[in-house]
Amino acid sequence: MMTYMLEILPSLLDGVKMTLSIFGLTIIGAIPLGMILAVGLTYQPKRWLGKLGHDLLSGYVWIFRGTPLLLQLIFVFYGLPILHIVFDRYSAALVAFILNYAAYFAEIFRGGFLAIDNGQFEASALLNMTRMQTLRYVVMPQVVKIVLPSVGNEVINLVKDSSLVYVIGLGDLLRAGNIASARDVTLVPLVMVGLIYLLLTLGLTVLLKRLEKAFAYYR
Repeated sequence: MMTYMLEILPSLLDGVKMTLSIFGLTIIGAIPLGMILAVGLTYQPKRWLGKLGHDLLSGYVWIFRGTPLLLQLIFVFYGLPILHIVFDRYSAALVAFILNYAAYFAEIFRGGFLAIDNGQFEASALLNMTRMQTLRYVVMPQVVKIVLPSVGNEVINLVKDSSLVYVIGLGDLLRAGNIASARDVTLVPLVMVGLIYLLLTLGLTVLLKRLEKAFAYYR
């Protein structure tokens, strides 16, 4: 048994590389985009053009939160070529994941912005702080503290959702386990896949707990 596990481990680790690649680049792209979207959604438009932009952002969030990520993956890779927009498999996966998770992060950060009392902006103005200084030094640390548990939940979900890339033929961790399981007619590879996912989520959970402690200063 141990010999067999060592034999298939390299192929599983190759799948882990793809899983972590999708995970890492999605985080890098989706969190900043989500923050930008949150600012746009929180802003109260006064002109019709501003209201139109606000409605478009709301529509974007509604569509990507209201449809399955699996469907979005299929649409980006197989559907967009009809419109002459072609992505390779890896790029299609990143586009779908970033757009999907940005919509969720946008709502999370919007809730964080709304939780900040307007009096803090007024107090910052009395201290002659600019709008950007207020956002950077006063608002954002508090917003991050507020939203960190919710962001953490989405980050954990992202690790597991990354397995959906199999539908467009990418060799992630789950696909590697499925191939080995079907070839050798045994569930051992899938058990190993489950253990690897548990280890990944455990590491992220520990990291997120440390981040929560670091931001506990902002009460």
